[in-house]
Amino acid sequence: MKFGANLQTIITPEWRSQYVEYEDLKEVIYQYQEELSNLEGVPEEYQRMLTSLEESFFAKCDGQLSKVNNFYCEKLAEATRKHAILNEQFESHKDHILAFDDSNKSVKMGTITSRVGTLVKPSMFLKKEKLRMKTVKEIKFAFSEFYLSLILLQNFKELNFTAFRKILKKHDKVLNTERGEEWRRDYVETSPFYTDTYIREYIKETEETYIGLEGGDRTKAMKRLRVPPLSEKTQYPKNTVLKVGFYFGMCLILLCVFVWGLLYIEPRVDIVELFHFYRTGFVVSGFLSLLGLNILAWRKYGVNHVLIFELNPRDHLSHQHLFEISGALGFLWTLSMVTYVYSHLEFKVFPFTYSPGLLYVTYFVFLFNPFPCLFHKARKWLLYRMWRLFACGFYQVEFADFWLADQLNSLVVLFTDFEFIVCFYSLHSESFTSLTEKSTKSSAVDYCAHYSIAVSAISHAYPAWIRFVQCLRRYYDTRKGYPHLVNAGKYSTNLFKNAFKAFYLYHKQSTGQKQSVYFVLWIATQFISTVYSFAWDIKMDWGFLSDNAGENRFLREEIIYLNKYFYYAAVVENFVIRFSWVVVTIIDQTLGGSISLGAKHIAVILEMFRRFVWNFFRLENEHVNNVGEFRAVRDISITPFQTDDQRQQDMMIDESDGAESAIFDFDGKHHKRVNLGRMARRTLTSEDLGIFLHP
Repeated sequence: MKFGANLQTIITPEWRSQYVEYEDLKEVIYQYQEELSNLEGVPEEYQRMLTSLEESFFAKCDGQLSKVNNFYCEKLAEATRKHAILNEQFESHKDHILAFDDSNKSVKMGTITSRVGTLVKPSMFLKKEKLRMKTVKEIKFAFSEFYLSLILLQNFKELNFTAFRKILKKHDKVLNTERGEEWRRDYVETSPFYTDTYIREYIKETEETYIGLEGGDRTKAMKRLRVPPLSEKTQYPKNTVLKVGFYFGMCLILLCVFVWGLLYIEPRVDIVELFHFYRTGFVVSGFLSLLGLNILAWRKYGVNHVLIFELNPRDHLSHQHLFEISGALGFLWTLSMVTYVYSHLEFKVFPFTYSPGLLYVTYFVFLFNPFPCLFHKARKWLLYRMWRLFACGFYQVEFADFWLADQLNSLVVLFTDFEFIVCFYSLHSESFTSLTEKSTKSSAVDYCAHYSIAVSAISHAYPAWIRFVQCLRRYYDTRKGYPHLVNAGKYSTNLFKNAFKAFYLYHKQSTGQKQSVYFVLWIATQFISTVYSFAWDIKMDWGFLSDNAGENRFLREEIIYLNKYFYYAAVVENFVIRFSWVVVTIIDQTLGGSISLGAKHIAVILEMFRRFVWNFFRLENEHVNNVGEFRAVRDISITPFQTDDQRQQDMMIDESDGAESAIFDFDGKHHKRVNLGRMARRTLTSEDLGIFLHP
């Protein structure tokens, strides 16, 4: 693979704009070659043109070098601050760590304490910060994330130097000159980003500190600090691919067996009952498959979902793993449906009502299995996030929290079906075997499908309630009415919609009237909620209708997916599915019965597909925001500034004379002052870098 193409696959996506524009410079060289080819017979004119073109080319290279230097120095200064804060946190908890180590015989005291006194302590940033790392596990986690950020920065340094070296070599080869090599020696090899050695020192010191935290076991420490290779495609275990093929192949076979039994076995199975029992299994398996496709596309187009969800970059589920889980759950689902259908025969092995119950018990055992197997870390992460949703008002809201709550708003059927299953199997708990009788089972299904309008309304509204509370919590944390209170208003319309629908159904059940004032209120709130949600999807969640969209009309300035028509189609798809409730309501009011139930099931599938498409653009929009902030790793080790401190610092930097940053050593003594305001307005030099990092 050529270097230019390979470069795009191994760069840090959030820093894409800060790398050398290798392909553009290469195109300039070939353009110059074309212009010079017309002057080969006129030596003097050729030389004059060559000199002029080279000056223009090196001016472009100088601009690229300034960009790389400034960004590298900015990130290195940030790494220095994080480095000092991490070790300050480590120092403040050293007694706790050593006490832990003495009790577990796991860490040699000399190995750790030898690293503490070697680090710089920028007191400007540490003065008012409260240390929050209190456990060995948290400190290890912080050091591992910091190590990842250092490796990314080192990769940035090496890739850019390689890009300069190759493009200048191509310049000399194509234009038959040696000035490119001279420019590299004079400018690139003397620039701060190339001559800097601090990043290697930080990497080495972090490794030694982490080895100390692991009791001097270098192999174990380096295994945990391992950074996934940037230049290699992820290799998945062969057994994972094999299992995915096996599970989906078995699903297909069992579905054929199921359909045959559904058509030819007597007595015939009630389709309505089948939907009630097995809709959840289909939704769970199908949603995981769609999520696997989401991750596959995010990886292909460079959307860093691992950072956005704050997952462990060294150990997280890939799309192959999600396909495996989806296939396994789908296999159990189809197997259960087959046993359900064939248990209607006279020689049945066990009563058919056992099948759906055993299926969902298996699902719950898989999810809550405490043993370190079957994707233990992923299940633990999911359960932790679900707990945060249950106690949503008591935790600060992170992206993964409100993203998961949004998914549940599209999977509300899981709550209503759970309500149905619990009702069905508890209805005759004193005589469970009575459910094996056909007549008793049918009456139980009918009863549980409509037994409580209030409980059904609560089940439908609960996911929207979670998001409503999350929006209020975000307002409480940020004091920003827009967008958080406006977003809360969107979810409040969902609550009103479900309330008026419950009133309508209760009135209909009591009087038998299909139209009433409650019906009008329900339709009105449903319409308002739909328009509100659609507008929020397009403008806020996806970031479309931007004023500076440029050639991406009605979209946003930066788009990641290749075809713009994919975005326009997604807008239309979102609108159509958002308003599909209109068709469902008309069918329910005019036809009713099993046709209405079928329309509702189709609407569930469409909503799941709408959320699948929504995920593409919601994550893309978040990724674009991360790109704008050049955020490539989790900031888990830095205690946020107080608002007043941040405002004061911004004012200092914006002053006409610039902010003078006082640099201290461990004794708190001043060495030199660096004017950050002026430094930010020009290209940093090696002297600036040395003064800033090591006064």
